[in-house]
Amino acid sequence: LFLSTFTLAVSAGAVLLLPFSIISNEILLSFPQNYYIQWLNGSLIHGLWNLASLFSNLCLFVLMPFAFFFLESEGFAGLKKGIRARILETLVMLILLALLILGIVWVASALIDNDAASMESLYDLWEFYLPYLYSCISLMGCLLLLLCTPVGLSRMFTVMGQLLVKPTILEDLDEQMYIITLEEEAIQRRLNGVSSTVEYQTVELEQELEKVKSKKTNLERRKKASAWERNLVYPAVMILLLIETSISVLLVALNILYLLVDETAMPKGSGGPGIGNASLSTFGFVGAALEIILIFYLMVSSVVGFYSLRFFENFTPRKDDTTMTKIIGNCVSILVLSSALPVMSRTLGITRFDLLGDFGRFNWLGNFYIVLSYNLLFAIMTTLCLVRKFTSAVREELLKALGLDKLHLSNNPRDSETKPSANGHQKTL
Repeated sequence: LFLSTFTLAVSAGAVLLLPFSIISNEILLSFPQNYYIQWLNGSLIHGLWNLASLFSNLCLFVLMPFAFFFLESEGFAGLKKGIRARILETLVMLILLALLILGIVWVASALIDNDAASMESLYDLWEFYLPYLYSCISLMGCLLLLLCTPVGLSRMFTVMGQLLVKPTILEDLDEQMYIITLEEEAIQRRLNGVSSTVEYQTVELEQELEKVKSKKTNLERRKKASAWERNLVYPAVMILLLIETSISVLLVALNILYLLVDETAMPKGSGGPGIGNASLSTFGFVGAALEIILIFYLMVSSVVGFYSLRFFENFTPRKDDTTMTKIIGNCVSILVLSSALPVMSRTLGITRFDLLGDFGRFNWLGNFYIVLSYNLLFAIMTTLCLVRKFTSAVREELLKALGLDKLHLSNNPRDSETKPSANGHQKTL
């Protein structure tokens, strides 16, 4: 649990790297001779980037595998059972895993780039091998962000709609409360009348009762909400989400044009002016604040999109119902996403702040075709997800008008749910 908490702290530090660096650059530009901010300099920011890279490697390759193997270990046969025996077995497993990964990378290097210089560079464990391995993990994290972020950007509208109170336009909440109360009482009477020996009916009715109670709670919350919360907050938040998403897509489109006409748009390491010498945004402090908001928005959207993917649905942590193994897996996933966030933000042109430390040494960042393809895929996938999101209601109505709604052509999860009949049994098409 301590190692998982430390990993999450490192993830938070990786997320805050770019925002802290951007705001520090603007502060140094605004107050260049101020005595009270002399501690804020390029050396400090470089050190933070190096520490974030170091601890990300440490958590990803040492601490989290150690935590997983420690949970699974029991101690070698013949040794006295206890913490020491489990730690010994865990360390042996870590050494074997490191040798296995080292061997796989050597074989892959021999197959792909079979020359003496390539093989000799792998012997330099600290300066080449670990950064090379972390570069591969970062590429995988950026590809995962490419998959999760467009889904999360479209999913954010649904999530905020569930958290906020929607406006009551042409709705009678009192009538809905009356109907849902009658439905709850009817299910309760059926549940009391069912014999305890018919277990499957009891379980189904209890699940149905929980859904009805959840709907009733939402209706009560909507009824108690003030007029300001109903009619102002919800539309304002939705408009804000739409503006942020549109700005993100626009910045990516502009970055694609920059990549085609300007060689300096490539996400290289620190090669420009030092920190505090020039503003990285055309609009100064306002532009920097907008960049920070977009970076946080992309991170939240990527996490929402990660847990919205069908492959990771069962991976979502739940209160009082999450195993320690699943917690470790979630911490590793969040660490990979957060470590790749600065690289993705620079690659997409969300910010012009150069990558510092080991983040700017990734091999694939110098490949023009990979960077251009990444930008194109992000823009296309985000646009398609948003179009699909905002046209879903129109598609539903068209399917109903054509009589095709019974064929379940829609991807709406509500269409695939089974509906209870009057006698409590489930009927499916």
